[in-house]
Amino acid sequence: MNMLGLLDIPDSGEYVLDKVNILNQPDRKLASLRNKKIGFIFQSFNLLSKLNALENVQVPLMYQGIPAKKSKEMAYWYLEKVGLKGREKHHPNQLSGGQQQRVAIARALCCKPEIILADEPTGALDSKTGNEIMKILEEMNREGQTIILITHDIEIAKRAKRMVKILDGKLYEV
Repeated sequence: MNMLGLLDIPDSGEYVLDKVNILNQPDRKLASLRNKKIGFIFQSFNLLSKLNALENVQVPLMYQGIPAKKSKEMAYWYLEKVGLKGREKHHPNQLSGGQQQRVAIARALCCKPEIILADEPTGALDSKTGNEIMKILEEMNREGQTIILITHDIEIAKRAKRMVKILDGKLYEV
């Protein structure tokens, strides 16, 4: 996931994203590609504890230079989309694991990236909340969003349109 998300760079080979070979690109170019093209849903949520839900969703919008008023409107809209209307002012420690995951999803979606990388998005959740998160991801995919979901849960993997497996460093179509 880190290589796909341009957080780590491969030692060899080739990785081309939008006709740009990412090998040997400067950090600022990689950061720009990440911000414009890739949304992350981390397994550990990676929410900023000093920021409330609304502010956590606004962070990537600020990096894109979107004015505060517009970014606030967008953050409210995405939090409502993931079912968190009324929880915007809550800090991460005031939210359940499922609610924190929804904030992470809203944050990933707000910049309208072409690719969403979801690392075990249901791993720390109860089955009901995990199913709700999967429904959100499936809806996004039906709307045209590319979702790359990393999971060890075969039942979650079976819900995907396409499944690949990494075994001993090699990629296999399942």
